[in-house]
Amino acid sequence: MARVLVLSLVFAPDGVSTAQLMSELAVDLQRAGHQLSVVTTQPHYNRDTVAEAAQPLTRWWAGLLYRSNFHGIPVIHTAMGRKRSGLSARLLGWMRFHALALLAGLWLVERPDVILVPSPLLTAGVLGWFLARVRGAAFLYNVQELYPDFAVRAGHLRHPLVIRLLLGLERFVYRRASMITVIGQGMRSAVVAKGVPPGRVQLIPNFVDVESLRPGPMDNDFRREHDLGRAFVVTYAGNMGFAQGLDVLIDAAELLANHPDILFLFVGDGVLREQLIARARTKKLDNTRFVSHQPYARVPEIYAASNLCVVAMIGTVAAEAVPSKFLRIMACGRPVLALVHRESDLAREVFGAGAGLVAPPSSAEAVAEAVLAFRDAPERCEAAGRAGRAYVSLHYARAVVTGRYASLLQDLARPTVRT
Repeated sequence: MARVLVLSLVFAPDGVSTAQLMSELAVDLQRAGHQLSVVTTQPHYNRDTVAEAAQPLTRWWAGLLYRSNFHGIPVIHTAMGRKRSGLSARLLGWMRFHALALLAGLWLVERPDVILVPSPLLTAGVLGWFLARVRGAAFLYNVQELYPDFAVRAGHLRHPLVIRLLLGLERFVYRRASMITVIGQGMRSAVVAKGVPPGRVQLIPNFVDVESLRPGPMDNDFRREHDLGRAFVVTYAGNMGFAQGLDVLIDAAELLANHPDILFLFVGDGVLREQLIARARTKKLDNTRFVSHQPYARVPEIYAASNLCVVAMIGTVAAEAVPSKFLRIMACGRPVLALVHRESDLAREVFGAGAGLVAPPSSAEAVAEAVLAFRDAPERCEAAGRAGRAYVSLHYARAVVTGRYASLLQDLARPTVRT
């Protein structure tokens, strides 16, 4: 079996979805017989106090590094500023991550057979390739997000020189990876279109733990704690940033303000959270409520307390991937309202699963119409929830997907495929 180094900007006990995925994958790979080690950062993105208490960090190297143990896997954490730190502090943290991860990868972990790096941080991909080359390992790049394509499409990246630089980094990483894994068919087509041989691009979707994420009673502690009463609760849970386009939910809430039984619930944090709250206050929307980021352990409870769950992705961001949020909602047996284009991978999955409805990401009228359609047909909600649960259990169960990674790593560990 292979010695695997996971080089990831986020990992447990951080609460962001990529950290959760990489952590669960690492545990399953270890159980499959591979030997895992991890180099990552301090928890800084979505702080999960429950997870941090279960995985305490020990100060090391005068606070430049920390150590922890995750289900028997040794984890090295580089010092990192918190998510709300200023830009200069965040940039310093990223630079420190690369410098200290280089040192750790060279001297503080056992020589790996394979180095696994998840996107979107392209410079981490460069670092992974360099360590693989120096230490005689294979380099596996896992594309969770097409970057810089995502930032350009969302309108966050406009400077031509910066775009060219990032596209050059992307080409560098793609061409030097021993293998690239992608999480959607559209994403695979996009990577191949960038000049990567199809044989080096393997589609392995994200997964969901259908054992820990299960349907639960709607009348639960979360619903009572937040006084949701008997409302028809439309929930968005996750990051509130530019990629989600959540203004459309505020506009839909305004259109449905004369339906006092409908409540729009926003759970999580993000750079646009305060702006969304301000818009709701300005419009005097009593049918919106905001709850701060919750520990991952409460995900089943949050979705169980909801009548309808939203996945929102602006523009063409959803064209190439199926997000983990969608899988978790289906695992919890709740209907999905996907705010994406109908031509996207996500829309096709929603229709294929029979798990809910799709509405244009910029149409508040379509969102309001879909919400009313579900509210007025409780049996439709139940049927969509059951169908989604059955679909995700068949196609995206954790054990099935991580088993594919275990086989791939064993193949990559053979000397003939090393870079």
